[in-house]
Formats: sequence, C-alpha cells, structure tokens
Amino acid sequence: MAGTKTNERPGTRARASHVRSSAYKAREVLDLIRGKSYAEAAEILQFSERGISEDILKVLDSAVANAEHNDSQLAEELYVSACYADEGPTLKRWRPRARGRATRIRKRTCHITVVVSRYSDAELEAIREREAAAGRSGSTQAAEARRARVAQSRARDEHDHDHEEVSVEDQAAEIVDATAASMAEAGEDYDAEQADSDQDPVVDADDATPFGPLSHAPIDDVHEAPEGYPIKGNADSMKYHQPEGRWYEQTVAEVWFATPAAAEEAGFTEAGTSADEGDAAEEEETD
Repeated sequence: MAGTKTNERPGTRARASHVRSSAYKAREVLDLIRGKSYAEAAEILQFSERGISEDILKVLDSAVANAEHNDSQLAEELYVSACYADEGPTLKRWRPRARGRATRIRKRTCHITVVVSRYSDAELEAIREREAAAGRSGSTQAAEARRARVAQSRARDEHDHDHEEVSVEDQAAEIVDATAASMAEAGEDYDAEQADSDQDPVVDADDATPFGPLSHAPIDDVHEAPEGYPIKGNADSMKYHQPEGRWYEQTVAEVWFATPAAAEEAGFTEAGTSADEGDAAEEEETD
C-alpha cells in the first residue's frame, strides 16, 4: 500500500516559487533541517554558509507564522515534518565563445516548500525534560528571535512610510514660516545686510544665509542638500537649478535656496533662461 504523498502530508506549509537557485542546491540545505524542531532548524539556517539558506529561512518563518495565525499553534511546539524543492523553469541564455561558437547557460529556478507540524504530547514532554536537564530552552529563544525580526521589519517599514510622507515642499514651507516668525519678532531692529556681513562678530543662523533668509550655505558635502533647501544656486553664473532640471546633478551648489521665489529675489535666474532676453528683444525691435 502506498504511503502518504509528500505534497499531501498534514501540517501547515509555506511555499516560495521561482527561487533563483537550482533544486540541487536547495535540497542539500533542506536535508539538514528535515525532522528538526523549529529552534534547531532556524539555528542551522542562520549559521549556514549557503546563500540559499536565507530563502529557506524565510519560507520556514512563513510556515511557522501561518501555523500561529491560522491554526493557533505555538512556535515552540513545531518541527519540520517535510521539506522539499521542486525544479522550476530554466532560463536559457547564450555565451559567446571562440571561433564564432556559443555555449548555453542554464539559469535554474526551484520551488521550495516547508511543512511544519506540532509534536505529540508525549514528544513535547520528553523534549521539555531534556531541555530542563540541560538548563536551556532553545525553542523559546528561537520563537522570540523570530518575533523580534518581525517587529524590526514592521518598524522599519513604518519608518520608511512616514519618511516618504514628508515632502520637500512641506519642509520648505516650514522654513518659510519659521523665518517669517523670527523676522516678525526682531521687528525694526533686524538688519539683514549687517547680519550677513563679515563684520558681524556674532556667529548665528544668519551667517549661513548669504543670499537672504531663505538661502543656506553649502555644508561639508557640497552635493548633499541641507534639509528644506532643495534648489542649487551658482554664484558665478547667477543661475539656480531645480531638482528636476537638466543640469541639476552636474552643478556644484555654491548656495542653496528653499524656493524658486527666494532665488529670484536674490537676483538668480532659472537655468535655461537668460536675464537679458527682454533687452535683446527690444534691440531687435529698435533695429
């Protein structure tokens, strides 16, 4: 009588399809964790030098998460009941060789499946007695380590999402509001020319604004924009470049501006335009 097929074994499974590795390489690592507890399997994969171990560890963690969420099981009570790798489609490429010949390159793929099941009550009791006698609890540590990795991944995703929501325009608007508030507090005693001159003995925030309150001097890395100042200015040509401009990346910023209006107020013109186009047009009309 035929036994249970591998793909019909009971338990909670997870599968990764089209992994860019050969099934042979995956099977060599899967043979190391088959029948092991979740703690032992995770430890083996973390310290394995094979590159495919990272993908298999992700599949193992996914299977354990499915068992916890869908079947209400504890990660400490699970073991790898089955794991296998099926061959996937092969990408065929060609490599040129001598005398006009070519050799085929086969880029293998595979489908990795990991099935986890719960130990029986008798097996769990024996495992706990062995761990208590040895003075360790490897299964609990592995479960806690997996939960910590999941928490770190979620926190990293939330941080990236919050960082994307703050746009450059919002930062520039905050700087404009803060500058207007400080100038309003200073009142009539505020002298921008005196604050920006070299004769000013006091080192304050105005010393970093050589072309008005909405400008900023370059920082240590001339290619890195100060926070809230995305526009580059070139003092020699008196041109300013916006982030979407054609020569933005090639331009070395001698001054940074928060808004295009601040650059134009300081006497700069946008790159690609000429300040004397109107004068040239008038001369043509006169001629």
